[in-house]
Amino acid sequence: MKRIAYLVFFLSFSFGFAQNEALFNEATELYNNGEYSSAIENYEQILEHGEHSSSLYFNMGNCYYKLNSIGPSIYYYEKALLLDPNNEEIKNNLRFAQNMRLDAIEEVPTTEISKIYRSAVGMFDCNQWAYLAVALVFLFVLAYMAYYLLGSANQKRAAFISSMLSLGFAVVCILMAYLNQQQNKNDDPAIVFAKEVNVNSEPNTNSSAAFTIHEGTKVNILDELDDWKRIRIADGQTGWLQAENIKRIKDF
Repeated sequence: MKRIAYLVFFLSFSFGFAQNEALFNEATELYNNGEYSSAIENYEQILEHGEHSSSLYFNMGNCYYKLNSIGPSIYYYEKALLLDPNNEEIKNNLRFAQNMRLDAIEEVPTTEISKIYRSAVGMFDCNQWAYLAVALVFLFVLAYMAYYLLGSANQKRAAFISSMLSLGFAVVCILMAYLNQQQNKNDDPAIVFAKEVNVNSEPNTNSSAAFTIHEGTKVNILDELDDWKRIRIADGQTGWLQAENIKRIKDF
């Protein structure tokens, strides 16, 4: 029975992969023929099958860009960049799409210390920091065992120093993993899909509008209450808007 189950799983996986590849190739042909809406339909079918990739999101961004849909194009470029952060082609196309926005928001300048901190914490993701910590703890155990097994005083000293350094670096890696997790938790970006939306001072329709933003603007979600989201824009302004006006980038 197990063999039959494995065979069924393998055949289903192979069929799904082949189907997605056929849809992707067909979408590419549709895009080349200028049939951008039809190409998007194919890409959405691939997403429904549970496939996510930077190339898929990048192509969807290109389709929406050709259709002059600012919000969706920026949204999918951002999702592609999330999976492939060093891809210059994605960055370049994202800049073109961002130039179509109505809002020109100046970012709050960050200090050099803040840049160094984010760079250090973001050197590895949370899991990678954790794996590195486990490896260092294992090295600590080996070095500590060597301290008791070795006979020479110099060798014992070297083993002891190595064990302490390994333990110290392991603690640092655990701290980095925690800070990375917190940083990712606080970083919850979204893209405005509404043509124009008022950001209110309170989470209700009767409150006064603090400012107005337009389609394609990137915001960071700080809090939520029912169907309202508290957001912050790049210049530091905060306020509340209804959830239907934005779409989270990290939704997979």
